[in-house]
Amino acid sequence: MIYAIICSRSDRPSKALSKLLKYLDKCKIHYHVSYDALSMFEGYLKGLDELRPNPDDIVIFCHDDIEILMDTELFVDTLTNSLKPPEVGFVGPAGTTHLGLDAVWWDMHKRTQGLHSGFVFQGQDPATMTPNYFGACRNVVVLDGLFLAAKKSTLDRIDLKKPDQFKSNWDFYDLYYTLSAYETGFTNKAIPLLIMHYSNGEMRESWNQNRMAFQKMFRLPVKCYNGTPR
Repeated sequence: MIYAIICSRSDRPSKALSKLLKYLDKCKIHYHVSYDALSMFEGYLKGLDELRPNPDDIVIFCHDDIEILMDTELFVDTLTNSLKPPEVGFVGPAGTTHLGLDAVWWDMHKRTQGLHSGFVFQGQDPATMTPNYFGACRNVVVLDGLFLAAKKSTLDRIDLKKPDQFKSNWDFYDLYYTLSAYETGFTNKAIPLLIMHYSNGEMRESWNQNRMAFQKMFRLPVKCYNGTPR
């Protein structure tokens, strides 16, 4: 079984949300929308409590402002096949093989060195969306939080609660989750998913506060080359 948990706001839902839910229905993916959760961490935990997936089930954590542009059968097959190996932790459309001291996964200098992976469309509709290519799909250290998927058994191995060190409720949950899985011994992967994000990202002060807390929590830099820790 595949489940999806989406955090949203009842007073300001994304215009993409209804289309996303219809797509998940076509895929026969059971979903829970966490409206007005106090944090991303709380929203995902509430969704897990509501859906109660089994250890072998796949769980998607995603934003409410994405649109999946793939054939439904291909999407399900890609997700299912990528998570079959027991060593795989999280999968998603974009991430990096090298998380530096600054804890900025999309760091442009590392991008020019070919250290990032994956592909995301960005824009407000398919007619005007812009392709954002990060690099070939492969094993990575961390993944971006617009779309993450893992088996429930993987989620059971890491702490999904908001760290006390984080001041913001909405930032760095993605790097915290995926790096926690990586350091537990799992292999994360950027996989070929065609997803459009109705956002170009937002650099809030709260993002920087959590970034600085994250830097103190983990020993950086963290690198992998072809999935081999170094």
